[in-house]
Amino acid sequence: MAFTRATGKHRAPSRLSRKSAHAAGVAALATSGVIGTLASPAFAAEADRTAAPEDTGLTTAIADYELADEVADQASAQELAAEVAERQAEAEMAAKRNAEARAEAARKAEARAEAAREAQERADREAERKRLNSFTLPVAGSYVSTAYQSAGAMWSSGSHSGVDFHAPYGSTVVSVGLGTVVEAGWGGAYGNNVVIRMNDGTYTQYGHLASVGVSVGQSVAPGQQIGVSGSTGNSSGPHLHFEARTSAEYGSDIDPVSYLRARGVNV
Repeated sequence: MAFTRATGKHRAPSRLSRKSAHAAGVAALATSGVIGTLASPAFAAEADRTAAPEDTGLTTAIADYELADEVADQASAQELAAEVAERQAEAEMAAKRNAEARAEAARKAEARAEAAREAQERADREAERKRLNSFTLPVAGSYVSTAYQSAGAMWSSGSHSGVDFHAPYGSTVVSVGLGTVVEAGWGGAYGNNVVIRMNDGTYTQYGHLASVGVSVGQSVAPGQQIGVSGSTGNSSGPHLHFEARTSAEYGSDIDPVSYLRARGVNV
């Protein structure tokens, strides 16, 4: 990294420049006769015999100059070191701020992701709650082929205790809502049948099945398959006999169409 010195600061000349200047000064003194006088052999010999050379001030001046030069060099080095240390400290502080900013951004991103996950989980739970509380047709896309309480000799009570849904042989039959199986198997005139106690306390029955796919005590969800349609029991052809009841007992039947419509099913 390059460092520059502020304009206006003064610094002693380089060592080479100072030595050149020193040499030039010495040369000037020699020319003026000062050093020439000091260098006279006779004078030097006499001085050695009698006393120390006279201090002209030149030696002291040179020593003072070199000392000042060293001090200036040290000051310059200290100034440069301080500038380097300052730049390093600034770089370290910037790196720390960047690291803190990245950590904060990561924390916020994680918080947003966690909030999104929680929102999705709430939405999923709500969707599942709605699904479990929903009702559906016992045979998808079907329609009522024989109405509730229709009269006829086929029914021992003299009238139809449920409704018949159009269902070709082998059609999937599902639970209309959330509940628990209380009967699964042969049901006399109903043939193979399933009875479910719904979560709201009512009961639904599915008769004339070709086969049963659930067992007593099993929990079932809306739209879960419980068997396939057939023509077992007292039946003139494949269809699904569907009943809605207030209890598990025969004779507690209610209008299946009204029952399903009250629970949001389009019949």
